[in-house]
Amino acid sequence: MTTMETQWNESLPIYRQLRDRVVAMILEGTLNDGDPLPSVRAVAAEFRLNPLTVLKGYQQLVDEQLVEKRRGRGMFVIEGARRALLKDERQRFLDQEWPRIAARIQSLGLARDELLAALDQPPAPGAPRGTVPEQQHE
Repeated sequence: MTTMETQWNESLPIYRQLRDRVVAMILEGTLNDGDPLPSVRAVAAEFRLNPLTVLKGYQQLVDEQLVEKRRGRGMFVIEGARRALLKDERQRFLDQEWPRIAARIQSLGLARDELLAALDQPPAPGAPRGTVPEQQHE
């Protein structure tokens, strides 16, 4: 799991952060359906974690039906895990994030055609990813 960051956030339990990082790897396509997860022992050694902490994070993934245990072989990403995660993430976006974004769009008076045009433009140099470049006003 060398693609994971080694910095742990103090505000969340490490097992939850580990679970979230595996989910991100599935969403990004780093881990695909049927791929094995690194062993509990390997992750614990690499990140100097208690193996029980790693196991707890993995168990959450099993409980969420994203990963399956195969006795004597390890843990594997379940078929359709990415599709299920995307569905959940899209719904969460629509339920939680979109209302704030839509309200901001409305408060700025942005028109639909301006927003669609901005999607086709590359971000301005130095602009954070995902931001809409400022429109030129005449």
